[in-house]
Amino acid sequence: MASICKEVFIEAAPELVWDAVRDVGALHTRLVPGFVTDTRLEGDARIVTFASGLVVRERIVDVNDAERRLVWSVVESQPTHHNGALQVFAEGEGSRAVWIADLLPHELAPAIAAMMEQGLAAMKKALERQAAGVPRASSRKV
Repeated sequence: MASICKEVFIEAAPELVWDAVRDVGALHTRLVPGFVTDTRLEGDARIVTFASGLVVRERIVDVNDAERRLVWSVVESQPTHHNGALQVFAEGEGSRAVWIADLLPHELAPAIAAMMEQGLAAMKKALERQAAGVPRASSRKV
């Protein structure tokens, strides 16, 4: 089984970062806009559409407010096994987001690792903009 761990420092309070992470139906508007283009909730799952066109069904396993930890599993897509976890830690004046994915088959690891890096870059950009009070492009007045 491949296990991938990626992390990023975000210049935003952990409360702000966690609030966006735990909003499981708003990946495309709050957490990783641009990387994810749509998120729909269906029961205990979310249907996620990535900018690449890839669509996956993810079952939400746990939203742990005390630990600031979200766990999900891809249940309909290419991996035969996938478990993901994103945890938010206070670090200095900001936050550290740690994303871990365990998956099979091993051959998917490079592609999934690249997607995780893109996702963390989108997360950092979106949350640092929010922390700075910069409005999202869709909410700007003309």
